[in-house]
Amino acid sequence: MPIVEHLILEEPGLHLGKHAGRLRVKRIGAGERVIDAPLIHLQSVLVATRGVSLSADAVAACAERGIPIHFISGRGRPLASLYSAGLTGTVLTRRAQLTAYEDERGVHLAAAFALGKMRNQARLLRYAARYRRRNDPELYAEISRLASEVLDHEDRVLELRAKATRVEEVRMELLSAEGRAAQPYWQGFGRLLIPDVEWPGRRTRGAGGPVNAALNYGYGVLYGVVEQACVLAGLDPYAGFLHADRPGKPSLVLDLIEEFRQTVVDRTVLAFFNRRRKLELDAQGRLVRESRRLLAEAVLGRLESRGSYGDENLTLRSILQRQARAVAAYLRGEREVYEPFLGGW
Repeated sequence: MPIVEHLILEEPGLHLGKHAGRLRVKRIGAGERVIDAPLIHLQSVLVATRGVSLSADAVAACAERGIPIHFISGRGRPLASLYSAGLTGTVLTRRAQLTAYEDERGVHLAAAFALGKMRNQARLLRYAARYRRRNDPELYAEISRLASEVLDHEDRVLELRAKATRVEEVRMELLSAEGRAAQPYWQGFGRLLIPDVEWPGRRTRGAGGPVNAALNYGYGVLYGVVEQACVLAGLDPYAGFLHADRPGKPSLVLDLIEEFRQTVVDRTVLAFFNRRRKLELDAQGRLVRESRRLLAEAVLGRLESRGSYGDENLTLRSILQRQARAVAAYLRGEREVYEPFLGGW
């Protein structure tokens, strides 16, 4: 029986049930067995389409073992996540999180998330450009310049952090600095793609070609992992600092994910297309089922790759969880500062 760490259900008409010590996927009606996933190895379940049914036994087995079940749309939009409430952290963390919005802690965290995003954007550009240094020195110089332009906005973030006592005083200006830094980043990202790949620039909604569709879908896969990390750290996913509070908007997830987009998703998507792996779109501009499966496997696999974290060598998934716990510790006053994660390339 194969070892399945991440069970991905992207085909309508499937049923997920429990059989002995494993989850069993069958096709509804035909009763044909698709795959068995032993619970002892399973880390997550991703439901990436409509028309999939789950038994109460399967849901309970996942909850008892701390295995999250994430639901995303065909475009990668996060829909819901299931996990055990018993795994969440202390309520003291959430109380501290809510009060931090009104003092300097909220400012510090919002600035840290923005700085982490900018620094990882510059790091990814420089990492990917190093392979062009000898073969295409002009492109290497251009990408290096664009990476420096991303970091030009760091001083503005640090200035805003120093002057504010409440995050509401500077939140829009922080987002503006983040947005301006993103412009040279996405310009450099497009230049790093091989010439025959369609790249109209970054698009978050609507028709934007296969690269944008892959980025959006990859972020949707990562989103569920970040939300779970927040919940396990005792944090409220809906009470963020950099992103605005809105009904149904998990703003803290959107805050923390900023540090990991480049290392986990952007690098994966860039490698996908530059290695000429095909990701196809349907008539509505969504990734087709097989492409969604391939991309989800690649993103989840990237989370299992290892990187430096202080003096330790951990998987990116573990680092993400450590970062969520670092946020919680900072909010409770157990850390003097919160340092964003910086990817090691």
